Amino acid sequence: MNKIGKNGKRFDVIGIGSCAVDLLGIVPSFPKPDTKNKMIRFIQQGGGPVGTALVTLARLGAKVSFVGKLGDNGFSRFAVNEFIQEGVDTSSIVKEKKAGPYFAFIVVDEEKASRTICWTDQMVCRLKKEELSRDFITSCQILHLDEYDLPAALLAAKWAKEEGIKTVLDAETPEKKELLPLIKLIDFLIVPEEFALGFSSAGDVEKAIEFFLKQGPEIVVITQGKRGSLTGTREKRFFQPVFNNVSVVDTTGCGDVFHGGFIYGLLKYWPIEVVSEFASAVASIKCEKLGGRAGCPSF
Repeated sequence: MNKIGKNGKRFDVIGIGSCAVDLLGIVPSFPKPDTKNKMIRFIQQGGGPVGTALVTLARLGAKVSFVGKLGDNGFSRFAVNEFIQEGVDTSSIVKEKKAGPYFAFIVVDEEKASRTICWTDQMVCRLKKEELSRDFITSCQILHLDEYDLPAALLAAKWAKEEGIKTVLDAETPEKKELLPLIKLIDFLIVPEEFALGFSSAGDVEKAIEFFLKQGPEIVVITQGKRGSLTGTREKRFFQPVFNNVSVVDTTGCGDVFHGGFIYGLLKYWPIEVVSEFASAVASIKCEKLGGRAGCPSF
């Protein structure tokens, strides 16, 4: 694997994309229609693919910054304050009065250790590419992106490519074919199986990996939930199982935390097999607590 970034960067990782505020409630089992159900526990917590990956990295000791758009409202203030408490730099968050984070209510089924997410983006105002600073975006070793502010993400990825900065992408909507130009600029593509199969129209994950490698990424990781993950390079494939010696409370945010753990391993220049194993371990530990961030381990 090629060396990552250059020495003397201001940040280890900069993330551009979504953050969320999650309201999570644990119930004994998933509610039946037209019933009232008392929650065992309730919590409000930050979430979102890029936001949670950055919090994971900050807890592991990396210097990180979030770039997105938030406003002057309670949910925005909650999201920013949680970033600050976790050590995530917020100096380049673009302020727009009516903007807000993604919002989700998450029902956690204690019996099945599963979760159901209901979310909305009605408060979200998209980050515009004109609102990015090239000097800031290129002040990192690794740039982490998701699919939600696509024009901004595409421009940032182009800058990163020109500066020799490695990029990581988290995508989850297989119908979003307009992601292909971004995927072509990405070095490390880490996506769930549903996205991989749907976007590539491949019959299995092996063929999906082949499809994505032909687009440009040097490494493709397909996460497969409770089964683990499959990693592919141009030279090899290998499977990484999950760690089963944890007491699963909630799987919310597992993929986001996996991304954070994976990026941390890249920063350390570990062999790719070690990077994958570490990411799996970090994501497994996260499952022991309610919410996408509470269970993230720290060094």
